[in-house]
Amino acid sequence: MDDRSEAPDLMEDVGVPAGATPDADNPGWYSWGDFPRGSFAAATGRLLFKPDGPARAICRMFPTEAHMNMGGSLHGGSVMSFIDMAMFAGGLCAGMERGHYVTLDLTTHFIARGKPGSPLDAHVELVKQTRGHAFLQGVVKQNDHPCYSFSGTLKRIRERNPPA
Repeated sequence: MDDRSEAPDLMEDVGVPAGATPDADNPGWYSWGDFPRGSFAAATGRLLFKPDGPARAICRMFPTEAHMNMGGSLHGGSVMSFIDMAMFAGGLCAGMERGHYVTLDLTTHFIARGKPGSPLDAHVELVKQTRGHAFLQGVVKQNDHPCYSFSGTLKRIRERNPPA
């Protein structure tokens, strides 16, 4: 079932996901606002996103010292959490079909160490969309230098879990 037919005014034609609003502090970027306090997603911080041409998007996070490991680099878990969230937001900006998805797989290559204080930009590409899956890949850059590459698959599911 195509959810677009139910809500044609969701800005999908310009590559901005439903519910997204322009970010007042970052012209040209969109967000869904702050994540619920205490949620795992909130630990990543503010997530920004924008379309970047056909089947492409860019997602941004602002790493802080809270995202560091003991060696002074960004912790791999915080990076992979950001990439996971970027696949969803970036996939929607890149034209992924509306629906509810879960991560089926995510492969990340750590090319260079990221540091707190400068934004991370995930350049997301929607490689292929099938009825049940979205295949994505990309590169995360910091100060225009590649730090991480990734590929992943999102599985579209029919029913969401009930609230806890």
